[in-house]
Amino acid sequence: MEFVEIIQMLLDGFGKTLLLFAITLIASLPLGLLISFGSRSKFLPVKWFCRGLVWVIRGTPLMLQILAVTLIPYYVFRIGNSDITSFLDIKMKWLLFSYAAIAFIINYACYFSEIFRGAIESVPKGQYEAGKVLGMTKNQIFRKVILFQVIKKSLAPVSNEVITLVKDTALASVAGVLELYTTAQSLVNTYVVLTPLLYAAIFYLIFNGLLTLLFGFIEKKFSFYSE
Repeated sequence: MEFVEIIQMLLDGFGKTLLLFAITLIASLPLGLLISFGSRSKFLPVKWFCRGLVWVIRGTPLMLQILAVTLIPYYVFRIGNSDITSFLDIKMKWLLFSYAAIAFIINYACYFSEIFRGAIESVPKGQYEAGKVLGMTKNQIFRKVILFQVIKKSLAPVSNEVITLVKDTALASVAGVLELYTTAQSLVNTYVVLTPLLYAAIFYLIFNGLLTLLFGFIEKKFSFYSE
């Protein structure tokens, strides 16, 4: 098999990896912030639901969570995948991709929520009190005083989770998604050559390198909010 063909197939797989990465990141960051608010809520049912969800998600493997999301429609609601694809008029591969995306979003939202919760709670209470003295509402205090400090404190742990997310996309194969790693593994099994895995590793390294540079740039921009 020619080099160009291998790269083309790996690029197709990388496209799925990149799409899953983007969807997970875009959805899980705001959802994680909401869950962190819920974990700190004074309304006990919301508080314990959010904390219980985080406990379950952090205590079980992502692979198991992907399988659970994939199997729930049939084993809980007795709805087959073919019924869903017919109703939504989509291809099976996109339904399986959706299952993986849902599992990834919930998983990473729970991890991000703990990062955000820790960052929020680390802000000195005196800053809240100072805002109240100045006549600011709770929303104004959070938006104008607390939020940027939370972002600054969260950047390093969030960047680690984001880089982990790039590698975790390989687990989407559990739901039948042909992302970068699965494509490379398929090529190795079919043509009995190891070079596709090497090329896939280069893809991952380059992508993670770019993310590292991006987060380094963002951290410098937020250095103004350092204590």
